[in-house]
Amino acid sequence: MHVVFFGDQHLDSLGGAQVSMRLQREFLERAGHTVTVVAPRMHGARAAAGGQADAAYLDLPSMPITLDREYSMSWPGRGTDRVLDRAMTTRAPVDLVHVQADFWGAFIGHRFAQRHGIPVVHTMHNRVDVGIAAVTPLHRPVLGALNVWRRTAMRSIGARVAGSDGWAFLRGLAAGASAVTAPSTHFARRLEQHGVFDSVDVIWNGIDDDVREATLAAAPASRPAGRPRFVWLGRMSPEKRLLPFLEAWVAADIDADLEIIGGGGQRAAAEKIVAGREGVRFAGRLTYPQTLARIAAADALVQTSIGFETQGMTPFEAATLGTPSIICDPDIADELGGGFWTVPDADAPEPRRVAALAETLRGAASDITVGGAPTPLPEVAEAFRQSSRTAAMIEVYERVLAGR
Repeated sequence: MHVVFFGDQHLDSLGGAQVSMRLQREFLERAGHTVTVVAPRMHGARAAAGGQADAAYLDLPSMPITLDREYSMSWPGRGTDRVLDRAMTTRAPVDLVHVQADFWGAFIGHRFAQRHGIPVVHTMHNRVDVGIAAVTPLHRPVLGALNVWRRTAMRSIGARVAGSDGWAFLRGLAAGASAVTAPSTHFARRLEQHGVFDSVDVIWNGIDDDVREATLAAAPASRPAGRPRFVWLGRMSPEKRLLPFLEAWVAADIDADLEIIGGGGQRAAAEKIVAGREGVRFAGRLTYPQTLARIAAADALVQTSIGFETQGMTPFEAATLGTPSIICDPDIADELGGGFWTVPDADAPEPRRVAALAETLRGAASDITVGGAPTPLPEVAEAFRQSSRTAAMIEVYERVLAGR
């Protein structure tokens, strides 16, 4: 079959959804299917090194929307529709649209599917309400404006879905879908409880089978001697809670090493918090295999966001590689089931959460030093392989196509 992915961001940009979509594409192609990826064209220095020559990518006209030019947007209107339709005439007929976007990419994808009578599977990657509340105190009027934009851009698709909050926004997107999937049980149940879709399929985002095997093969058989080694990775933005984590790291005052992987607007502020502290290293952005190797080499991964993640891929990647995590988000802890340290006071004011994280870091460092770190559950490793996740998604595709 020919499946067309729609994303808010180019797959060569930084982000968990982009990593997941790249893997989905690769494993769908291994299974004999064709994938086209529609997303905004990249800008800046990294654009030249991106997938411009990749035949699977269909890059739409776009404008940069962040100061580092990492992220961009394509306007969902008739001009973009014409560019997209013209470009698709040179490709094989489309069997199914898979929208994995929450904003302009979702609008563009649903518009394309409606124009051409193609069924849609929509994967919800984003807690829109929590994410927007994390970056602006004006989240309620922003969400109201987003719902107005959604009703305007998607016309008859969900145009009658009322409401001005984040759940109304997601209900409007799901109105054009034949199936909705979510990357975790907790997010799927929330989508159902808020009337986004009657029955949401749970399909975890996965880890590359081959890279996982290569990473484990290269890892030492036993823990190398030395101080406890912690790793944090992700986008350096408020919802990820990097700055509170570093405040907790300073307060914990443990004899340990910390590697911070990723980039974003809060890097300068993050570096300032830990300036002059021994053992803290900012690695910047790494490739996927390099990142997995660093996770495997660590004694513990630290997951710090609370309430924002619809899955939280990094603790799953860590568990699959045998590395336990320190987990702040109780939903992610419930999904993993075991093999981690939990941080209490998730619902408390930030100062108490920072103090709780500092205390958990002290306990984890002590456990690691004496060889008492928890062991991730082996069943997570098998269920998180991308090959199994792709097989589950193909079942959804086939069900939707059979029901046309």
